[in-house]
Amino acid sequence: MSAAAPALKTPPAPAVMTGARLLVSSLERMGVEVVFGYPGGAIMPIYDALTGSSLKHILVRHEQAAAFAADAYARLSGRVGVCMATSGPGATNLITGIANAMMDSAPMVCITGNVPQGVMGTDAFQEIDILGVTLPIVKHSILVRDPAEIPAAIEQAFHIAASGRPGPVLVDLPKDVQFAETAAPFGFNIPNETTQADADAIAEAERFIRTSERPLIYIGGGVKIGRATEALRAFAETTGIPAVATLNALGTVPTDAPGFLGMLGMHGTRAANEAVQASDLLIVMGARFDDRATGKLAEFAPHARVVHFDADASEIGKLRETHVAVGGEIRPAIEALTERLASAPLAIDPWVIRCASAAERHAARYDAPGEGVYAPALLKQLSEMAGDRFVAACDVGQHQMWAAQHCRFARPEAHITSGGLGAMGFGLPAGLGAQMADPEAVVVTIAGDGGFMMNVQELATLRRYGVPLKIVLLDNASLGLVRQWQELFFSENYSEIDLSDNPDFVKVAEAFGVEAFRIDRRDQVEAGLARLLAAEGACLAHVVIDPKENVWPLVPPGKSNAEMMEGA
Repeated sequence: MSAAAPALKTPPAPAVMTGARLLVSSLERMGVEVVFGYPGGAIMPIYDALTGSSLKHILVRHEQAAAFAADAYARLSGRVGVCMATSGPGATNLITGIANAMMDSAPMVCITGNVPQGVMGTDAFQEIDILGVTLPIVKHSILVRDPAEIPAAIEQAFHIAASGRPGPVLVDLPKDVQFAETAAPFGFNIPNETTQADADAIAEAERFIRTSERPLIYIGGGVKIGRATEALRAFAETTGIPAVATLNALGTVPTDAPGFLGMLGMHGTRAANEAVQASDLLIVMGARFDDRATGKLAEFAPHARVVHFDADASEIGKLRETHVAVGGEIRPAIEALTERLASAPLAIDPWVIRCASAAERHAARYDAPGEGVYAPALLKQLSEMAGDRFVAACDVGQHQMWAAQHCRFARPEAHITSGGLGAMGFGLPAGLGAQMADPEAVVVTIAGDGGFMMNVQELATLRRYGVPLKIVLLDNASLGLVRQWQELFFSENYSEIDLSDNPDFVKVAEAFGVEAFRIDRRDQVEAGLARLLAAEGACLAHVVIDPKENVWPLVPPGKSNAEMMEGA
């Protein structure tokens, strides 16, 4: 199992109840505590059945936020996130969030109401073929046609969402199924899918590593998903092999751990990208050779052979030739390899010294000139002040890359970001979901002015439920990452990126009942961050930054990771 397997509660004796009540009982039996959703006509029977249940329903102000919040809830808690919406526009508003969960392998069950079966296919009011629409972006879909099928459908949905490579599962319930009565037994025969590490593949991986002079651990999000963080840390510590990480794997190895070179790829560190390009062996742990990580694939790690660990066999050899394939559950495989390598140290001291020297030589500097706020320094300081309980829920844009480059992460769950899809608007509802998953965590949504406005209405949700989310809003009055690309690659033709007519974000937050204040000078940063972190409830720090500030380094599109651009 990749995500936490739900501890099924003892099934009640079959009793006559409506399909809607049976659905709620099924969710309770799966151990669900929080559901994010928004009601409507076709799902109204389920909302009627919620009354008096043990489920805590969070009424978001837009269905997209329900999906994003459930996604983040799953990533931080390790449990399956749950969201609900009605048919038609309610269901279609979930689509971006469903796609986000699919791209980043987040376990989620999405429940939608639908029109009665008797009018399906007639273009009935608020009818949409949501199964057909979402087919490419879900792990599985279930259309429930009989209320007696509901318990098994829900158990199956949770099992599929959490097992193997996790992902979203859609359960669609026509309205007549919700109203119909049945005495349905609980119980679904969940198969045992635990796999042991392939001993021959592990032995071959050991041989490759022992004969390598410049091995490198390439960490992907699959390590966290496979609950293999501690195993990976033990492997890195035992072997002393340097490591790099993808965007979604940051925190798997603590940011300041010896041998960790940072994020690789388009906005990765120079030390990480140089190590990849010089390596003679990539030990790929749960990564998929994403284009943002590899740059020009044909020139990625040109001297390296590949040992690839992945729970999803389809990823092994898909984009890069694999010399040793280790499929199945990643944690026992890493543990088995660590045990074999612990018998004798590796002869890689010159390589380790070379990588450490590069990391020191290319370390980020925070002494930018001027009195304005320097975003990388602010984000570094924020994560350090928040400590090990810090969780960053990032939106998408320049701020997202700065957070990845400069925040300190003690655990992979501390970095929640829209990696594969890159969905603007993710940050605020993701922060909501993360804070609901761990009320004791110091959750901070890091957003830009563009993405923040896409789901700004969720400030009302924070206020309603007393969610103490902290928000750092980096405002450069533009779509910063688009502006940067237009500057560098489109002859400074700044087309439709101007957001200088933004509202006063402090007043906006206060109108929603959320504490807010402004930071626009460097000498205000320390006190401002202290105020933000000390706030009892939700709080927003509106941080004004230079509109011309860019994210560096940068690998230009279509170029090799060896061709990194640096700022002036």
